[in-house]
Amino acid sequence: MRRFRESLTTRGAAFLASGIVLVLSGLALGQHDLSRIGTALCALPLLAGLMGRRHDLLLEVDREARPPRVTIDEPAVVRVVITNPSATRSPILLAEEHLDYSLGDRPRFVVPSLPAQGETHVEYAVRAHARGAHRLGPLGVRVQDPFGLTLRHTSISSHDELLVLPRIVTLADGRALGRGLGAEGSVPHRVALHGEDDQSIREYRDGDDLRRIHWPATARTGELMVRQEDRPAKRRAVVLLDTRARAHGGSGPSGSLEWAVTMAASAVNHLLDSGFAVHLLTPDPGQESGVREDSDLDVALATLARTAPSNEPGIGSMLHAASGATAQGGLVVAVVGALDDDSARALSSLRQPGGPGLAFVLDGPSFGRGEGGALEPRATTAALSGAGWAALPVTPDLAVSDAWAAVAGSRRLVGAR
Repeated sequence: MRRFRESLTTRGAAFLASGIVLVLSGLALGQHDLSRIGTALCALPLLAGLMGRRHDLLLEVDREARPPRVTIDEPAVVRVVITNPSATRSPILLAEEHLDYSLGDRPRFVVPSLPAQGETHVEYAVRAHARGAHRLGPLGVRVQDPFGLTLRHTSISSHDELLVLPRIVTLADGRALGRGLGAEGSVPHRVALHGEDDQSIREYRDGDDLRRIHWPATARTGELMVRQEDRPAKRRAVVLLDTRARAHGGSGPSGSLEWAVTMAASAVNHLLDSGFAVHLLTPDPGQESGVREDSDLDVALATLARTAPSNEPGIGSMLHAASGATAQGGLVVAVVGALDDDSARALSSLRQPGGPGLAFVLDGPSFGRGEGGALEPRATTAALSGAGWAALPVTPDLAVSDAWAAVAGSRRLVGAR
């Protein structure tokens, strides 16, 4: 009975109420014709409700976004294919696609009556104003009887997502990027030149293929040595992104986390274009180490698109993971919030002598209200600068490109220290 009441439209409720009043009035006044009219008015919503429930509304919905990955403010077209898998014809349906609010208004359309195993499709355009994995669906459908007395609605639970990548800003080349050959940039000593595959010899490491053991060198040194194919000289760069909620302020596109993600995405893209082997490190509770490492641009951008504030108390796990990648030198780019003294010293130690370190220290409270913290970003900036880093405190009025230009050394901002 409750479901029937919920399915009544305003018109249906008015018919039912009027019918009840006429039935009671006819009985009280002895006017049987009045009671008959009231009975007919009461019966109409009941019959309409039964007619609306003849169909199971068992539909199948498939979605495809083109393109499946977009950048902020880039439009995408979503194709929705609706199939009727039942053995009976489906009624005409009113449909509404549920979307994340950042994708715009919910599209509404009419689904025509579909024969058994029949299908139809509709398309609608979306434009995302914020990065992230935005949900497409579920599809809400409604069926109304011809008299408009009842309205039955259900939700088809299938859904998909549209991945919106962070914005990438064009960055200028800086003098600081000319240095920083790490382990991937140094040319190893060559002991053999056989054909096109030059090889070098190094010490055995856990996990190396035993078939690559170089027995003459092992006999000469007394330690296991393995063959390694030489690779072209390539500079290494490690990019660290601090996602602690306590380190950031503000929310949405104007928050400090969005500034940090934009800087990280722009730096990874720029360094890859400059010939660096880039390793992006971000916190990830799903990983055994608690840190995710990406070296491919598409994968890194997908990771940054899904980045959200974390509840991590510090960045110790990320610094531990970065220490192995920076042990033999290379460029270190850190986009972090204010740190305590111990964390600032640990971060500063990642920069090896002779290698560049670029730090962007976010002034979370200046971006707006957030979890924030009692730590002072300028103290972190001073500690890193004292350890040989090019560090800069970041405020909301500082553009990503200007911050990079100042820290990378291509030019100086007025008032930047």
